Amino acid sequence: MQWTLVIPLKPLTRAKSRLADTAADGVRPGLALAFAQDTVAAALACAAVADVAVVTDDRLAAHELGALGARIVPDTPADGLNAALAHGAGVVRRLRPRVPVAALNADLPALRPRELERVLAAAGEFPRAFLADAVGVGTTMLAAAGDGELRPAFGAGSRSRHRASGAAELGLAGVDSVRQDVDTGEDLRAALALGVGPYTAAVSAGLLIPEP
Repeated sequence: MQWTLVIPLKPLTRAKSRLADTAADGVRPGLALAFAQDTVAAALACAAVADVAVVTDDRLAAHELGALGARIVPDTPADGLNAALAHGAGVVRRLRPRVPVAALNADLPALRPRELERVLAAAGEFPRAFLADAVGVGTTMLAAAGDGELRPAFGAGSRSRHRASGAAELGLAGVDSVRQDVDTGEDLRAALALGVGPYTAAVSAGLLIPEP
């Protein structure tokens, strides 16, 4: 099964505000872009992924992620994360009806293609399925096979909302890189321990990450 991934990315100047204790205002946009670059590069290297659509209105991000091979979809709704994901999935399905679609966070800098392949294979067993984040509160991936609607409910506490919506929760072990999104300095430390991609490694090299 070949999936299309939909990855949302807000304007870089507004991204990753919770990393203020780790990265200065002038550094955070570059860090957010690096996260997205490593995420997209790893996703495109996954054998189960046919293509990646990035929903963004950020011109720099569109240029850099497009150069990696992502399709750029303008965030026409401009109404937040879930509207962007629904819009991106709609664009994908108009081009390729019934293609399996999965929403993936843009801040998975340690993402491993083989682990993502395992998650997508498991998701393909259900009409809708999701993977909880490392802390067990949010969601890093939501998948809809066939012509099923994605029905994204990302944001704080999204794990419970996706479960309540009828999506199957994937209880896979050994897919830490797909669970480890980065919102805080502690998250970044965990991602670095897993081993991040080259873009994040370069940008984070000079950061002093606070101890827990």
